[in-house]
Order: sequence, then C-alpha cells, then structure tokens
Amino acid sequence: MRWRPQRLSAITANVVVWEGKAMSPEVWNNLFSLLVGFALAGALTSGYQALARRQAGFGLLQRGAAPQTFAAVPFLVFAAPFIIMRNTLRDRQSQRRRAQFVMMATVLAGFWSMMSGTVLMMTLKALGVLA
Repeated sequence: MRWRPQRLSAITANVVVWEGKAMSPEVWNNLFSLLVGFALAGALTSGYQALARRQAGFGLLQRGAAPQTFAAVPFLVFAAPFIIMRNTLRDRQSQRRRAQFVMMATVLAGFWSMMSGTVLMMTLKALGVLA
C-alpha cells in the first residue's frame, strides 16, 4: 500500500506553507504600520516617563485651557495605543474586567496604532527618508 507524502506544517518543518498562498504587499504594509505605531507609542510614553518621572495618561488633557494641554494633544495622538493597552492590562488584573472589554480595547488600540504608524510612514516617505 502506498502512503501519500506527509504535508509540510509548522510542526514537521521549519517552514510554514499555506498551500502556495503568499501575503499581499498591502497586508505586509499594514502589519508594518501596526508594529511601527506600537513602537512609536511605546517610545513616546517611555520618553515622557523618563523626563517627567510619572506615567503618561489621558489626564494630561484635564489641566484646563493651558498651553501644556494643547501641547499634550499631538503627544497623546501618537502615544494613545500604548496608554490604552497599559491601562487595560493593569485594570484587567485588579478589577476583573470582562474579556469582551479587553478585546474591544485591544482592537481599538491596534487600529489606532496602525493609523498612527501609517501617518508616520507616509510622513517619512514624503520627506524622502523612505523609498
């Protein structure tokens, strides 16, 4: 009796084969934008924490009509995905939030990160830094 050959999978080989299908360039671009957005958000938040000696949060917007409040808006636009995920994961452990809330916050932070990463990539491309 002849047995058919074993199919390649992540378990049997170091290469994952998806029956000859590859990811499109648009998918790779979106994935890269998502990763760049989260990296930028984490770097901004860590830099703020190192300089101000306290964690960044949405409370920066609650200082009234001051110049610092207006300066915090562009910072929070790019740092928000990290702040959302940090607050969600921290509060998940202490307040026992439902999984649906955590999933919704993760999707929101991921989409926001992809959009901020896209803005950063388009800006770098317009400046001639990226090809």
